[in-house]
Amino acid sequence: MTVRSTGQSWALDIALAQGGFDALHPEAMGTLEQLGHDHTDFTKVFGLVRSGAMLPKAWATVAGQAEERASHHERGGFAQTAADLYVRAAVMWGRAQYSVFDAADPRKAAFRERADHCVERLGALRGGRVRRVVLDFEGKRIYALLHLPQGEVRGAPAVILGPGMDMIKEDYIHAAERYYTSRGIVALSIEGPGQGESRAGGLTVDLTNYERAISRYIDHLAGLPEVDPRRIGMFGISMSGYWGSRAAATDRRLAALAAFEAVTGDFATIFERAQPTFKNNYMYMAGYTDEGAFDRELAARMPLGDLVREIVCPVLHGIGEFDELTPLEQALASYERIGAPKEMRVYEDEFHPLGGVAAEVFRFGAEWLERALNGEFAEAGRDVRCYVRRDGSTVDGSADPAWWMGAVPAEVAGLRTAQAG
Repeated sequence: MTVRSTGQSWALDIALAQGGFDALHPEAMGTLEQLGHDHTDFTKVFGLVRSGAMLPKAWATVAGQAEERASHHERGGFAQTAADLYVRAAVMWGRAQYSVFDAADPRKAAFRERADHCVERLGALRGGRVRRVVLDFEGKRIYALLHLPQGEVRGAPAVILGPGMDMIKEDYIHAAERYYTSRGIVALSIEGPGQGESRAGGLTVDLTNYERAISRYIDHLAGLPEVDPRRIGMFGISMSGYWGSRAAATDRRLAALAAFEAVTGDFATIFERAQPTFKNNYMYMAGYTDEGAFDRELAARMPLGDLVREIVCPVLHGIGEFDELTPLEQALASYERIGAPKEMRVYEDEFHPLGGVAAEVFRFGAEWLERALNGEFAEAGRDVRCYVRRDGSTVDGSADPAWWMGAVPAEVAGLRTAQAG
């Protein structure tokens, strides 16, 4: 536990008790629905929560209810109804296990077992189109879910669905089916070092092993007859936008990257000024208990800096104007450093969850990747910028907020001048 997370836990408890999840992540329900949560389940969960300590119980309680209904409908032969409920149960069991920050706690393992059972039943009801993937990786194992389109599939494009820091592979089941396999695209929702089952198996995240894990997943996809190895892309949310950027810079087999809410700034914002749970979570993922050592050995080395200059594949970035983990000027500065074909969309008045436009970015990111993997957006010098206003209109040609009045922050202006030269 970090000093701030210990000392400020009372503030988070008050926020949860008074405002529910929305007090911590404004308008995040749209994002959560894209990740398979039903709003009725979510309302029930947070109706049971008055402090952070109550979260595991609340998630487990409502997950159990959804699983029980799924089993009932499966016995009755209502396969689609049962499958949908198993998805809801799986993501909630996943939230329950995530809320326990002790890899050795038997309750964490019990919740994981229930999530795995729900996924297994979902796979059976979907005709084997959802499958567990377990790969050896640097003496440990990494885990994923493979999502296949219906029918005979050969040489299809594939997209790696990268979870944020506090997400798991099950969070993408709904999005994989809705936005990828329904379009004939193979999807692989992953857990990297420090996440989910990988962390439970003792695999922690360090500075560079997440991108190596992505390369290991690319190896796996490239060996499947269903996949065209030349058309493998990645969709990343939050920290997976960061990890995906590192992977795109180090593995040229990644043919396109769509990154929303990517943490591309100095990491002082996310770890020292944002909610203390972010730093606490990452220390757990990295296996640190000494905050000072974590700051020196890992956090200080995490900013992307000039690494993004090594990216050659088409890149799409999207970020909220007031993202609380990466200040907009830092996101724009990182974008300026990218020399590959690129696109930036800034969403007016949005925070980190991109709540008001969540459904749009999941669909838009998937469609953008589909086109990119089919050979579009690869022209040298491509640089598309948009500022998406709250009223629905879009400013094309610039992602800078109008209220800046043309006064561009110095770091961004300097990089633009260098790029123009």
